[in-house]
Amino acid sequence: MSEQQDVGRWASVLANDAQADGEFFYAVKTTGIYCRPSCRSRPPRRENVVFFESLTEAEQAGFRPCKRCTPDGLSRSADKADRIARACRFIQESEKAPQLSVLAEQAGMSRFHFHRLFKNAVGMTPRQYAIACRDGRVRSALSDGQRVTDAVFGAGYESSGHFYAAGSRSLGMAPKSYRNQGADHVIRFAIGETRLGAILVAGTERGICAITMGDDPDVLIRELQDRFACAELIGGDPAFEAHVAAVVGFVETPMHDLELPLDIQGTIFQQRVWRALQQIPCGETASYTEIARRIGSPKAARAVARSCASNPLAIAIPCHRVVRTDGKISGYRWGVTRKRDLLRREAKSSVSNRSQMTAAD
Repeated sequence: MSEQQDVGRWASVLANDAQADGEFFYAVKTTGIYCRPSCRSRPPRRENVVFFESLTEAEQAGFRPCKRCTPDGLSRSADKADRIARACRFIQESEKAPQLSVLAEQAGMSRFHFHRLFKNAVGMTPRQYAIACRDGRVRSALSDGQRVTDAVFGAGYESSGHFYAAGSRSLGMAPKSYRNQGADHVIRFAIGETRLGAILVAGTERGICAITMGDDPDVLIRELQDRFACAELIGGDPAFEAHVAAVVGFVETPMHDLELPLDIQGTIFQQRVWRALQQIPCGETASYTEIARRIGSPKAARAVARSCASNPLAIAIPCHRVVRTDGKISGYRWGVTRKRDLLRREAKSSVSNRSQMTAAD
């Protein structure tokens, strides 16, 4: 274990850093007790502290668990995350949206506390999560070719009218069109040229549904055709080309976040990840592990990476701002070179903005 690593761990102990829980444990030689980094007990003297990678190592060295922070059980944050995870599973498996009072009682919390904790962890309210689960079941059934009525009632909607009034918004198009890969649906698109190569922007009446990049514009168009095989694709719309100009302008000079009306379609987990990505400021980055923590799924770093790879809206949902834990740039759906260039431009623009603000002050 390096001395530098010990310095960082000692700083976490002094700060009672709950984020470090599970990453290491510390033990006090004078008491024979080992603790979590977040333990609120009186700080020991540094010379009496030793660090361990796991609780097994601490116990094999003869130390016993602290009764205050119970390092051999779930931490408070992990316990809360576990309760929210169980609530999510219960919602997913329920035919109808469970009442908030039922969910809160199962979690052993008040309705207010549970609602706030759930929203902070998942990124949406329990009701919104239940609706997203239902809509996900509708998407899956329609993709399998089921009749619209069967898909709607099978997903738990009480009436088709209820779904058409609220649920169809999540599909980005009418249910029948979704089942038939966009049949009877109009998608406008346009191609632009940037320093990163060709860029295609496409949208439904609800908002932008695709932003892709590549070397060959024809390939980008074919990919769009494959995704919406039966939709009517319309190019050359002057009004729509304004959206392309906005994207091109951002790529060339990323002074602030790209603001466009978006038609985002994805699984519940993907939408949680993509929402978290949109909260990363221009000029900054976050690791896959950090994003997993932000959405309340600390062990889902690989699933976060897969959601980034499935992102259909380059730039607008900035998956290029997600890097490895060590800060190194890893894979990108549209090429690592483009990712590196985007990050370099954003970092440069961010520094320039701060310099201008300092000069103005």
